[in-house]
Amino acid sequence: MPDPTLHAALAATQAHFREIVLPLWQGAGFDSELGLPFEAVNAAGQPLPVQRYRAMACARQLYVFSSLIEQPGAREHAATLFRSLQRHFHDAEHGGWFYSIDAQGRPLDRRKDLYTHAFIVFACAHYWAKVREPLVESVLNAALEVIATRFSTDDGLYEAVLGEGWANLGSGPLQNPLMHLAEGFLATLAVRGDQPTQTALQALCEAMQARFVEPEHGIMLEKPRGAVDNWFEPGHQFEWLFLVQTSPLLQGSALHLSLQRAFTYAQRTGVRDGVVMSMLTLDGQVLDATQRIWAQAEYLRALTLQPGAAVAAQLQVLRERFLHTGGWHECRDGTGVVSRTDMPSTTPYHLLTCYQGLQAFL
Repeated sequence: MPDPTLHAALAATQAHFREIVLPLWQGAGFDSELGLPFEAVNAAGQPLPVQRYRAMACARQLYVFSSLIEQPGAREHAATLFRSLQRHFHDAEHGGWFYSIDAQGRPLDRRKDLYTHAFIVFACAHYWAKVREPLVESVLNAALEVIATRFSTDDGLYEAVLGEGWANLGSGPLQNPLMHLAEGFLATLAVRGDQPTQTALQALCEAMQARFVEPEHGIMLEKPRGAVDNWFEPGHQFEWLFLVQTSPLLQGSALHLSLQRAFTYAQRTGVRDGVVMSMLTLDGQVLDATQRIWAQAEYLRALTLQPGAAVAAQLQVLRERFLHTGGWHECRDGTGVVSRTDMPSTTPYHLLTCYQGLQAFL
């Protein structure tokens, strides 16, 4: 049985999200002229000077507001974000979506990256589930099609970055975009039957097992196995495990079994006093001890899948070390000192998925 104190702690944490975090991005953190979230706000909740706006950040916020669409103003805000995603980032000439625009709303980085497109799939699947508008499903379908026809390779994997007109830039596959692609596929399958997406998801997971999983400990590497200067991130082990273990389609797969071993190894080598470190070598040596809130949230979410885990105590670590009355601490350094005081618009996505995992646990 879950610790009874967890109910009260989660309720307080969810209230912090509704009353502190969400209003940041409906108010000072939102550029009402362009209809986009600013990249980040400072500790006082004011936007940092604009250098760019990213499609990925817009998509993450679309997910947040569509997931909480019953909250005051959230439905209207989600509709604005969806329109802005199309208006500012869609490439009408070549298809797909630009990576970023500048402060005046002009395309800045015109490349097409898988990370962005994966989040567009993820966000549109969630938004379509709530509104069932044909245009939203049309954008979801377009994103899935461009991923399948432009980014895919012959071995079940996908290029990380392509040129504006889809030129191959030699990026090859990278772990993080592929994980979020799996997440986007799973979100799509949660809202509709879709055999091509199911087939693509299974092929992707088989390819990740073959190309990215280090066999000794089952850890998911950041670059394909055998790449120079490879490393692993504990937070990504926890994130992958949750995605795979909560999918009936992927439970019991070779990748699932690897990730269960990876969780144990990442917890032993990459977590100190309940706090997750950023980067480790394959043999467990710490490369970067920075404590990032997203990794902390993913660890807490993954713990809900571990029998007998002290979930309530771990939630307390998140609340005490990373949340505050004005929002959150994005990073602490290896000694625990706050090293980033800004609050990026992309972080609420991690917090919300964590809280949803906790709610499901209860």
